[in-house]
Parts: sequence; structure tokens; C-alpha cells
Amino acid sequence: MTALVADAVREAGRERAAPRPAWRRLRRDRSALLAIALLAGVAAFALLAPVWASWTGHPYDATFPRTGLDEVGRPAGPGREFWLGADQLGRDVLVRAAYGARISLLVGIASAALAAALGVVVGVAAGFLGGAADSVLARAMDVVLALPSLLVAILLATAVGGGVALTVGVIAFFSFAACGRVIRGQVLSLREMEFVEAARALGAGRTQIMAREILPNLVAPITVLTSLLVPGAIMFEATLSFLGAGVRPPMPSWGSMLGEGAGALEGAWWLLAVPASLLASTTLAFTLLGDAVRDALDPRTGRR
Repeated sequence: MTALVADAVREAGRERAAPRPAWRRLRRDRSALLAIALLAGVAAFALLAPVWASWTGHPYDATFPRTGLDEVGRPAGPGREFWLGADQLGRDVLVRAAYGARISLLVGIASAALAAALGVVVGVAAGFLGGAADSVLARAMDVVLALPSLLVAILLATAVGGGVALTVGVIAFFSFAACGRVIRGQVLSLREMEFVEAARALGAGRTQIMAREILPNLVAPITVLTSLLVPGAIMFEATLSFLGAGVRPPMPSWGSMLGEGAGALEGAWWLLAVPASLLASTTLAFTLLGDAVRDALDPRTGRR
């Protein structure tokens, strides 16, 4: 009997360890290639922010009332001096958008990674332990999901003063519960699988089963969830900054640029067009990449 159980464990291990041509399917996905190209462009644009400031001679927080504003105080449009125009204070929109890309990517990726890590810990603990632990953790995630995230975030920013660290923490806190619920459901399904029962029959402890049997099978859903959390985090940060509860000025953010340009839209279309197009293309690229990764990791839904 023990030999049969050991054979079942080895066979299950071979099935899970069988290489999947996920990368091959991802390379054949045109939407994935488009998303990667867009994200590479945005990342390069953000990394080159100091270069843009050096080439133009316009620091992101410097105002140029003589060249950036006309005789009646309206912002200068795109041209040789300001490639993407100036804002209502005479600041360079190109340079501010590049530094804003740094904030959006940093907050989006950091908060998504933190939310995924918290969600995995809570979801695995709830699904694998079961019983009272599952009930308490599941209800805690329900409470987080029921909270008005935007209102609470604004109240915290008002009380503490905002900032990048606070924004990352708030977004991660309100995002981990959704990830945790998905991971909990995956663990509840996995712990009833035959290879887990076989490992348990061979005398493996909880820690060993969780490390060797459960967690390796969660790599794919964790990867997909993390990639899909990023666009939501970027939009959350943009919303907070638009409302004045995100990053502290004068540090630019795409959301704060949208908020500043909303009152000067007439005759200055670039104030909204530049940050809005960057925000839309970045969130779309992350969404497309997340969908493509999901399809690549799941052969049943992979595109041919």
C-alpha cells in the first residue's frame, strides 16, 4: 500500500513539474507583445526623466512665467521650448509627465506586490488551516472589501499628510482582500487533490505539504493576480492624487496633473491629453499583459 501511495506522489509530481510552453504561447500573443512594447516605452520614458529635464533645462518643479505663459497668462502650447506644452504655472508638461510616470509605476508595482504577498499569506492560511482560522480570516477579508476604500484613503491622507509610502500602504491594504479570497478558494480546492492526500498518507506535516504541494501550484494564479492588480493600483493612485490626497506637491503625478489641468482645459488641451493618454495606455497595457499571462499559463484558455 505504501509503495502505491509513493508511486502516486511521484506521478503527481511529474505532472506538476512537466514544462508548459507558457512562454511560447505568450510570444505568439499579439496583445501581449503590444502590452510589453507599451510598458517598455513607458518605463523608458520614466527612467529618462532626468535626461528630459537636462535636455530641456526645465526641472519638474521650476516655473517659467516668461516663456511658459503668454502675455495674458495662458500656458504655452507644444513647441520648440516646451515639447508637450506648459501648464498654468509655466512648468514643462513633458518633464512633469516623465516624473509622474515614475510615481505611477512605483506605486502601482509596489502596492500590487505588497497586496499579493499579504493576500497569499492570508489566503493560504485561511484555506489550508480551515475551521475557526478560516472563518476569522474570511470574515476579516469581507470587512476590508466592504469598507469605502476611497473615503478611508482620503481621511488617512488628510490626517497623516499623504505621500508615496502612505499611498502604497493604503492601496495594498484595500487590494489584498480580493487577492486573498481567490487564493483561499484555490487552496480549498488543492488540499482535496489526490497528491495532497498521498503526501498526507506518507506522513508529511502541514508545513511540508504547504511548502511542497500547495505553494508550487499557486505560482500561476499569484502571477496573474499580481499583474492584474497593477492597473487598479495605478488608477487608485491617480484618483487620490486627482483629489489632492496622493503624493505631496510639487512632486508630479499623472493624477495631480489631471486635477491641475481640469480647471484650464479651454485652450490648453494638452494639460489633460498628455497625462490621460499615458494613464490610459499604461493601465491598458498591464490589463492586456495580465490577460495574456493568464491565457499562457492555462492551456485550456490559451489562444491558438
